[in-house]
Amino acid sequence: MAVPEVLRQLSRRAWEPALARAHRAAVLMDAPSAEALHWAGGAGELLAAGALAISALSAEATVPAGAARVVFVVSGTLRGGAAAAVRGVLEQGAARPCVLVCGDEAEGGGAKELEEILLRWMGEGGCAEVVLRDSPFLAPVSAELFLLPALAALLPPLPGPGGPGPAEVGLGALPAELRAAVRALVSDLDSLFTALGLREESFAVGALSRVVAAELASYASARNRRRTATNKASVIFVDRTLDLAGAVGHHGDNLAEKILSVLPKLPGHKTDVMVNMVELTALKTTDETCSIIAPGCLAQPNDPAAKTLWESFMNLKQKEAVMEARRHLVEAASRENLPIKMSMGRVTPEQLSSYIQLFRNNLKALENHCGLLQLVLATVQTLKHPQTSKWDNFLAFERLLLQTIGESEMPSVLNQLLPMIKSYGERTKDDYACEDFFVLLIYIYSVVGEIKCGKELDIAEEGVKKALVKAICDEPEPSPLLQKITGCDSSLKLTSQKATDAVDSIFRSLRDIARVRMHMKQFHSIHNPGSNTHQASYKPLLKQVVEEICNPDRPDPVDIEHISSGLTDLLKTGFSMFMKVNRPHPGDHPLLIIFMVGGVSVSEVKMVKDLVATRKPGTQVIVLSSVLLTPHSAVELLFAPDRL
Repeated sequence: MAVPEVLRQLSRRAWEPALARAHRAAVLMDAPSAEALHWAGGAGELLAAGALAISALSAEATVPAGAARVVFVVSGTLRGGAAAAVRGVLEQGAARPCVLVCGDEAEGGGAKELEEILLRWMGEGGCAEVVLRDSPFLAPVSAELFLLPALAALLPPLPGPGGPGPAEVGLGALPAELRAAVRALVSDLDSLFTALGLREESFAVGALSRVVAAELASYASARNRRRTATNKASVIFVDRTLDLAGAVGHHGDNLAEKILSVLPKLPGHKTDVMVNMVELTALKTTDETCSIIAPGCLAQPNDPAAKTLWESFMNLKQKEAVMEARRHLVEAASRENLPIKMSMGRVTPEQLSSYIQLFRNNLKALENHCGLLQLVLATVQTLKHPQTSKWDNFLAFERLLLQTIGESEMPSVLNQLLPMIKSYGERTKDDYACEDFFVLLIYIYSVVGEIKCGKELDIAEEGVKKALVKAICDEPEPSPLLQKITGCDSSLKLTSQKATDAVDSIFRSLRDIARVRMHMKQFHSIHNPGSNTHQASYKPLLKQVVEEICNPDRPDPVDIEHISSGLTDLLKTGFSMFMKVNRPHPGDHPLLIIFMVGGVSVSEVKMVKDLVATRKPGTQVIVLSSVLLTPHSAVELLFAPDRL
């Protein structure tokens, strides 16, 4: 069974209810739905089905006069912000037939009840239909990676000082929002596994992963499915917070990771970026963010050549990926009989730009290769971007930190960081900005693990805090990330007290990050201290997990916990104490699904794919997650107040 292909079809199938009702309709959808559609097939599908207008769902959204109906598409269930927005639109009073396409209500509220709510909001003479989707909105980012954008804010909670041990956390102990997210996730996974006909064994690494796996194991519809399904799989849930260095580190030599990290995000999107398309027009402008020309993007679901190139960006080393970009461009140009001069040797951004220029005045060629040109432009803009040269600085400094962490205590590591924190006026283009220090601090505290607390550490932390507060307050205009972290959208509102509160809260979280692997026996450390002959290195938790799964000796995993789904499993576990019973092992099955709870990075996806291919050839591997992380988006997910 080709799992990626089935999942891709599923990502399109989720849109069938909306497409069937799109004719002469105004379609209003929330951001996660838009992001899933963007990767699964694009808004063109709705327009082709006859939609008059597609816009973002908000209480202020207006419905065009000629629309025969309004179709609301909500990624989750009708609650919170989505419910308020739908209500706001309906209460504007232009009563037309309306359709709501939303996730299945796990807690019993069915389509009938939702219809009554909509009719109440519409007032007299309204007519409403509710369609509960049976497939989740899935974003197929690459052949191995699929995201659930509705759960982008999901992150395992950090353990507080003396917080509960991992065994003590159950679904009931979680905050209401997080509980709802876990239920939604379990329902989505069950739909996916039903489409794949899976009979899965679930395993967990980390406290929230254990809760998710236990809920999936006992979920009624999943238990029924496992009785009849025939395709066996191992599903391993891993808590993101156990290794945050993997999310903020600048490891790997990967073009896709750099493009996603340095180019600005598409508005409302968590993954895809804006590619400046001005180079393909006759417009003369130096404005980087030229907003008259619609931006390009990386998702090209309907362009096979562009999709192939994107897979190369995800899977090859940067140098090879850039050469692939040139090869695709040269082939496209010669197919269109454009006067291309072949050149061998190193590929430069200037050379790629000169090839792109050939397509400029040729509308047919532009139309035929539009997806490819967007990806190559993204490459050129990334290679020339000032943040890209900073990437190597980060990489070098992270290597130095790994060495220092092995040789000295935490206070001296922080003291090394201190002189580098400079205010806006003192910084050159190569110096780190405020948010860059948050990236480095997360890296340090995640790698170092448990810290000796005491006066010396307190003094070192105070020094770094003071320097950061001063730097934040001296910013002429806080960056979007600083605005989210401090809750202040202008430098006038950003008082010294607000900056201090934000930085204090960050340092409390950093101490929790250092404690998070305390209960682990096998995966206690992600730092290899090095020796006289070897440099210190970072050993990703996910790599350790996958190596353990692929271990040919099949030892009983210590920290990869099997979550039983019924009495027979419990009996097996009980008997295995005094009888020879084969306990389920995560490496048993031909399909391996890894779900990173709280986001995954491009280099982690590539690492999993490569490791499984070499250690366990013949095993299919799929990575599922809620969001694709870059260093800055990981900082935002951790420290901005709107995570679950």
